[in-house]
Amino acid sequence: MSQRTLWEEGHEPARQVVVLGVALALTITALDLLVFGHLTVLFDICFVLVCVLLALLVRPRDFFTVGVLPPLLMVGVFLLIGVTRPDVIADDTDGAVQAVVSGLSHHAGSLIIGYAAALGVLALRHRVLRQRAQDAQAASNLLGSPAPTRTTSG
Repeated sequence: MSQRTLWEEGHEPARQVVVLGVALALTITALDLLVFGHLTVLFDICFVLVCVLLALLVRPRDFFTVGVLPPLLMVGVFLLIGVTRPDVIADDTDGAVQAVVSGLSHHAGSLIIGYAAALGVLALRHRVLRQRAQDAQAASNLLGSPAPTRTTSG
């Protein structure tokens, strides 16, 4: 029997992965704000890593949920910041909506990279799992086949 690869290991349900993603994103945000007073490149790097981690943890039938999660996660974090402390991601005079837009524009690079990385990991996992299933089907067909016989005429 062959060993399972990293791409086949994810087994967590979507609900747990979403909760983990929210918890990690809020923790990263709080730490960045605590240390630097505003969101820095530390937030961006950690956001990308969280997106990849979530794509690796989710079970295959819940790929869609994690496939749409990165933008929703970032908008949710920036909405929370925009309502409570808009000066962290925008100007002091900006309202909550403008703060969310400013935050998204300033951190669009990490959103694009994190989203693309998560979708890439999900696509790779899907391909590996599909290939593994095809290999297993081929092996079971071989086991169920009758032994070859040789006949001669004449």
